[in-house]
Amino acid sequence: MTSEESEQMRKLLCALQNDLLGTMLRERAASTEAMHGIAEVTPADTIYQIDKISERAILEWFDAHWPKEWPVEIVMEGLEEKGPFTFPAVDVSTTQFKCILDPIDGTRGIMYDKRSAWTLAGIAPQRGHANQLSDIFVAAMTELPTTKQWRADQLSVVVGRPLVAESINVLTNERAPLVVQPSNATGLEHGFSTLCRFLPAGLELHSQIEAELWRRIEPGREATLAIFCDQYISTGGQLYEVMMGRDRFIADVRPWVFAELGLVTSLTCHPYDIGVWPLANAVGVIVEDPVTGGSVRGPMDTTSPIGWAMYGNETLRDLIAPRLRDILYELCPKAFGS
Repeated sequence: MTSEESEQMRKLLCALQNDLLGTMLRERAASTEAMHGIAEVTPADTIYQIDKISERAILEWFDAHWPKEWPVEIVMEGLEEKGPFTFPAVDVSTTQFKCILDPIDGTRGIMYDKRSAWTLAGIAPQRGHANQLSDIFVAAMTELPTTKQWRADQLSVVVGRPLVAESINVLTNERAPLVVQPSNATGLEHGFSTLCRFLPAGLELHSQIEAELWRRIEPGREATLAIFCDQYISTGGQLYEVMMGRDRFIADVRPWVFAELGLVTSLTCHPYDIGVWPLANAVGVIVEDPVTGGSVRGPMDTTSPIGWAMYGNETLRDLIAPRLRDILYELCPKAFGS
């Protein structure tokens, strides 16, 4: 694509998310209770009524606004059993792009008005089943705020270009530049660093991995360490916290923990949750596979389990990554066929 076309695609993703933000605010103002019920259970996730509202809004927006000269396949939870979705309606083999979406990342938090959710989107050239998360070249995320918030933040990028970051006044629709600055800390103490463990599944092993990690980083100081944990149930939200310098390190190692324990579950991060990784890279945040140390790996689908680690800067990565990798090999040998 030309530079101008890539920029147009970035703006299209932001326009899509602006529309979804407006829809969610209107629907919530009309009825909060109608958004809480379970609508269906899919291979990817449990779908709540709030998810169905957002799914409908996204499909309607694509139908009305997506350029017909850029046929695109939509990859989104809730569509798995309905076959390939494309805009315009063409055979998927003729599409030029693949767009992976999470309409609401953080459904549980926003349903109960506890914490912001995020709407996420990434676009890659169409490569069929060969598409990987590393193919994504345009990404955007927009905050879906709680009822007491007047502001929602929006981040977007074309890979290789500066991040575009704005805050949106949801009362007036006014926009202002947003400063995004990851942490420059060289250690973890007196800051937030977290290993994801949202649910009872695998809780004991997750805790063991985290405790061992802190022990190896600060030997003999486990009882006095001030390393704070924040279980934000939103991968996009976690990425945002690291980008803003509020968190220094977060890792999601559920795929290896569940494999070690022989647990068959969909309660992991999925590709649509981490498809906005280019936003982090644009400001120097490192998002990688905690085992290989390379880019986060995974197909652009809605069901594959994805593990990742986010570091606020290279110094933190050098401090944590080798220790985390060693611990995973030692405590999750079955996950590696040992």
